[in-house]
Amino acid sequence: MTETRQTPMLQVSDLQVYYGAIHAIKGVSLEVYEDEIVTLIGANGAGKSTTLNTIAGLLKPKSGSVVFEGKSIGGLGASKIVPNGLCLCPEGRRVFQQMTVRENLEMGGYCRTAAENAEALADVFGRFPRLKERERQVAGTLSGGEQQMLAMARALMSRPRLLMLDEPSMGLAPILVEQIFDIIQELHRSGVTILLVEQNAQMALSVADRAYVLETGTITMSGPAEELLHNDAVRRAYLGN
Repeated sequence: MTETRQTPMLQVSDLQVYYGAIHAIKGVSLEVYEDEIVTLIGANGAGKSTTLNTIAGLLKPKSGSVVFEGKSIGGLGASKIVPNGLCLCPEGRRVFQQMTVRENLEMGGYCRTAAENAEALADVFGRFPRLKERERQVAGTLSGGEQQMLAMARALMSRPRLLMLDEPSMGLAPILVEQIFDIIQELHRSGVTILLVEQNAQMALSVADRAYVLETGTITMSGPAEELLHNDAVRRAYLGN
């Protein structure tokens, strides 16, 4: 149980992020413990992606701290954060459209040795057999679901201990959404800790251990995912009932 753990794997404290004069993230604090799935839910524009992008080093906070496995990473660039074991699978997939599936995956392993990449490639092809079938196919010709699998597999090439997923089900048909969440649960069972941003709050809360609700850049509620799944305010705002 989380209550017995002493130190969070990821600890974000009083994060303040601006886009010019716009105060996008207003004192966000959250924790992720090893072996958890933690989800961050909220409406469009609440600041969910901004929070993940700041943790990942794509944005620089004005103030606040981000500590991963005891090391301060706030303000470091993504290229320095990924080798430490924290990786973001971004919203919108962002695959390299003109490169092949294999080339995309090799880009994901830029911070690892050739031997580590060979092992990681075998692992992701085992997890995503469809990508193995399309190894030489140009990524831009893949379906939306296949591109999402490729984006997740590319992130896994860096061998993250904590994987951040930003809207992995966006734009996918319901049957593909179920497949993506099956993959998320399988990754979790294999030992990957996950911080998940997802607009499909029903699915996110169903697989998560704990959850945070983000509204206009501020955490307004947090707790066990099961409790928030049955919270009246959360159900009215995010679950459609």
